[in-house]
Amino acid sequence: MDQPRITQQTSTTLPLTGGLTREAPRPKSLLGGTFAGRLQWALEGAGWSVLRLVADFVLLCVAVIVALGGVHATLNVSAVQAPLLALPPLAMGLLYLRGLYRTRLRALVLHGVCPGLSAVSIAAMAVATIGLLANGQAPSESDGVRAWLFALIGVGLGRIALSGAQRWARGHRLVGKPVLIVGAGLVGSQVARLLEKHPEYGLIPVGFVDDRPRSVAEVGGRDVPVLGTVEHIDGIVEESGVHKLIVAFSSVADARISRLIQRCQQLGVDVSVVPRMFDTMNQRAWYDTVGGTPLLTFSTVDPQGWQFTLKHAFDRVFALLLLVLLSPVILCATLAVRLSSPGPALFRQRRVGRDGRAFDLYKLRSMRLKPIPRTTRDGDDTAIDHLLGGDTAPGGVEGEDRRTLVGRVLRRTSIDELPQLLNVLRGEMSIIGPRPERPEFVELFSDEITRYGDRHRVKSGITGWAQVHGLRGQTSLAERVEWDNYYIANWSLGLDLKILALTLATLFRNAE
Repeated sequence: MDQPRITQQTSTTLPLTGGLTREAPRPKSLLGGTFAGRLQWALEGAGWSVLRLVADFVLLCVAVIVALGGVHATLNVSAVQAPLLALPPLAMGLLYLRGLYRTRLRALVLHGVCPGLSAVSIAAMAVATIGLLANGQAPSESDGVRAWLFALIGVGLGRIALSGAQRWARGHRLVGKPVLIVGAGLVGSQVARLLEKHPEYGLIPVGFVDDRPRSVAEVGGRDVPVLGTVEHIDGIVEESGVHKLIVAFSSVADARISRLIQRCQQLGVDVSVVPRMFDTMNQRAWYDTVGGTPLLTFSTVDPQGWQFTLKHAFDRVFALLLLVLLSPVILCATLAVRLSSPGPALFRQRRVGRDGRAFDLYKLRSMRLKPIPRTTRDGDDTAIDHLLGGDTAPGGVEGEDRRTLVGRVLRRTSIDELPQLLNVLRGEMSIIGPRPERPEFVELFSDEITRYGDRHRVKSGITGWAQVHGLRGQTSLAERVEWDNYYIANWSLGLDLKILALTLATLFRNAE
């Protein structure tokens, strides 16, 4: 495995059960003193909270100063306009109460911007109320509106810039926290692989802790070593420099795991736990107690219930509106397809949707026809023959690349997917949902991929939670299924709106 730049390492040897040893990597860039160390402090360490606080305060103060007409006007502000000076501390207090200074494992732009804008808006209303109570009138409407708008723009752009900088640095392996995983079984190994594959989480696995680790063959591969047992935790933490511990399923008894967590907290190591029955949990779980015993209560949304009925009604209205608005684009693309190569402009393919029902999915044709009967995508005679195997999903270019020049543009911009709005109008698909697959693959994957069939609890979608996270075409099938089932378990109108926003952002990036 290629070593990330942050993990240019020194090593120390740790004892293991039975006299075996493993080398514990220690990231040099976390030792401080260098540019990498300062970058690590600013974007991953204690400096990240300081940086966000300072950025918000400065930008909010600038917004008020600009709204009042400059520094001189701000220093000589009238009593009526004086409540505007309370906007920065009030907004920052609300940002804190909304949890926007809490460190997230993976901070999406929407996580910080949308709640931040609402916090600033509430602070602006509070400023007007203070003016009414103190002076009998609110600050002038023009200054108040300007301060509110400038504060919205400042906080929004500031958080976008900071999130983008952190994501870029993580993606280039310039920053990241070393993490230790308790449990070298299937779940622990899966967590390690996901963290290695997705640097945007900012966690770099350096090793496992387990008494009786399963073999590498049993867990499907392990790229970092088993460093020792729970009894060696003090030495492992000291020598590897870990800042975080993830407790996955382990052969270690629960009582010893509890003591391990307590010890790590004493050592200043953040602890996260993969809960038992994690595949049945969602964000609607709430915490309660019976005496001193904690309880998690699960709540779900029924895919056959009224919430999804409203979703499907909205889908049809939205699809009709989009068809009307985008009809010039669809007509131009249809004409371009017909002129680019012989054959029909519209391409139909059997797919499997809700409850396993098959339907004809529509697309604009993006490939030249073969002079043989079409049985799969754009003329491929046997799609299964082109399956890459392993954990790779079908899709993209399978077999001979017969894409036309127009087809390449249509695929890159996803314009070839627009006819699926007709599928939505017919009630066969939804705007948002798991992407539908061909019947032959559904039959194959249902036997091989855990919980693959659970995707068919809801209607298929034109875009989905997996797709906005980069799982399109020939990508990990198991990850796609995981994201799809997450979407179903955690569905809400807010999640759908987030997916729509992320889809638009992805389309703009792809069109560049």
